[in-house]
Amino acid sequence: MRDPQPGEWLSEKLSQRYVGDYKPFVFVDGEGVRCSLYLSGCLFACEGCFNEATWSFRYGQPYTPELEDQILADLGQEYVQGITLLGGEPFLNTGVCLALLDRVHRELGTSKDVWCWTGYTFDELLLDSEDKLALLGSVDVLVDGRFELAKRDPGLQFRGSSNQRIIDVKASLRSGQVTLWGSLKDATSSYEQIEKRNLI
Repeated sequence: MRDPQPGEWLSEKLSQRYVGDYKPFVFVDGEGVRCSLYLSGCLFACEGCFNEATWSFRYGQPYTPELEDQILADLGQEYVQGITLLGGEPFLNTGVCLALLDRVHRELGTSKDVWCWTGYTFDELLLDSEDKLALLGSVDVLVDGRFELAKRDPGLQFRGSSNQRIIDVKASLRSGQVTLWGSLKDATSSYEQIEKRNLI
């Protein structure tokens, strides 16, 4: 596992526009019923990664207009809360992700939220290429940071290791500092209040 320099890993040079999988109507990749798209290709190579096969940029199948049509049709179902991008590394597949989210927003407005898992930290993305910043701005909730095997905790909500954060992207961009996603923020606040009162 290594840390990328800003602008070192560019989607336009790396992405092969492949997807490892598409799973509609799932409950584990974020809040509510979701449609999850697993992008292929990742250079972080985190030890203990749960989806190592998607490190290859040619894993799975090419992303096609037919798949995009299917995703939009599935997202159009009233009971689906939103779409989740994961992988692999979505921020090394910005061409696919930005085109898909542009269509989602054009056809479905703001009725569906966007979750994304990335090996990048929020701060790294702010310093990187324009396409990464554009994708970040299209995401509502970001689970950021490399998976660290030494910090693995199966009890964490939506995260594999304790260094990773669940970030409210829109609030963070507005305030200029990382703001945790609502449910996690509320849980952390409650824990801290109890801890301060020496109840745990």
